[in-house]
Amino acid sequence: MANGEKVVINLATGLEDAERGTVAFLVGNAALEQGKRVAMFLTKEAVRLGLSRYAEATACEGCPPLSRLFEQYAEGRGELLVCPICFSARKLEESSLVPNARLAGATPLWEWIGEGGATVFSY
Repeated sequence: MANGEKVVINLATGLEDAERGTVAFLVGNAALEQGKRVAMFLTKEAVRLGLSRYAEATACEGCPPLSRLFEQYAEGRGELLVCPICFSARKLEESSLVPNARLAGATPLWEWIGEGGATVFSY
């Protein structure tokens, strides 16, 4: 990590709006390439993106496949913080989360941000 700066990306939509997800992962990957620490806070339907084999979509003609962006994000050590309330409301299984995802609500998000603050993007 070159500079230690943190970026939080709040994503509230899943495959029902794959274009938002695509943009969120493009921004996250660009931040990782710049040496920033990145956490994507998944809420509402986006919590499903933390599940194995779920991020399979192409948002638009000419858009990169979401699965490729998702893989690049994981390889770049991007974290997925999955809202536990949203996750439980959908009766999803924690054992199905990808390795870079964990259940983490508002308090763990603030702990991740810490004293130094973070740049926030919301999609």
